[in-house]
Amino acid sequence: MSLDVQVPDAPETIAASAATLSTIPPLEHGDHMTRDEFERRYEAMPEIKKAELIEGMVYLPLQAHYRSLGDIPLEQGDHLSQEEFMRRYEAMPELKKAELINGKVYMASPVRFDRHGEQHGCFAIWLGIYRISTPGVRMGDNATIRLDGDEVPQPDVLLMIDTPTGSESPIGSATIRADGYLAGGPELVAEVSASSASYDLREKKETYRLNGVQEYIVWSVYDQKLSWFRLEAGEYALLNPDDDGIIRSRVFPGLWLDVGALLKDDMAAVLTVLQQGLASEEHTAFVQRLTTANKQE
Repeated sequence: MSLDVQVPDAPETIAASAATLSTIPPLEHGDHMTRDEFERRYEAMPEIKKAELIEGMVYLPLQAHYRSLGDIPLEQGDHLSQEEFMRRYEAMPELKKAELINGKVYMASPVRFDRHGEQHGCFAIWLGIYRISTPGVRMGDNATIRLDGDEVPQPDVLLMIDTPTGSESPIGSATIRADGYLAGGPELVAEVSASSASYDLREKKETYRLNGVQEYIVWSVYDQKLSWFRLEAGEYALLNPDDDGIIRSRVFPGLWLDVGALLKDDMAAVLTVLQQGLASEEHTAFVQRLTTANKQE
């Protein structure tokens, strides 16, 4: 199914579209939905020139320019090897984000402040403070990861146990390659997703599971829901908040999250709970274990 529409010139039409978007989620590349839902969202976004629904997945057009006519650009939906994906991606420095999931190219839509950017920032603040308070742990924002097979995700935020350069016995599960890219699944990945229809909870979740990412967090903005998965016996199990509304990381002791406060944008409460986790005996013992392991290297 392929649809084409013209961009409206009338300011009042654009204003009406903006008002509609406040209640109807926008189309996002990679979303999975029915034809009726696709058409409902598409009709609410007259500024989009083209969108397609192929086998239940949304495809949006690439809007990037290339350094030379001789370059072969990345295109949404292409099936590539990891090597070819990286070659084309590195030839497109103006492209902000692209991923290769199960051999298929996914390219990000423009990022809205109140539907992705702000939530991404909240994750970065929460995980960044934990990183600062936990020697031996590193955090990355939009870092490309080279995994097994044709898998090259670029998660919003990640947290990993650091392995010193040249170490013969890695402490963490991810390492930094000579070319600067990460190799192997980090211990924790956090993604901001438009809704539960996103590929963050489908193809990408499966990629992280198969590559041993121990904890995977997805914030579904439109659904006002946070899903925290823990890898157990090779499968992802959903972690639920305790009676006090807090989820406590199993792989990063002291990383505590007040889920209700996060969803209500009460970052002061989120950071208060995090500080309680950082002051816990389990966090102190974790830092000591990392310190001892690094000294042995």
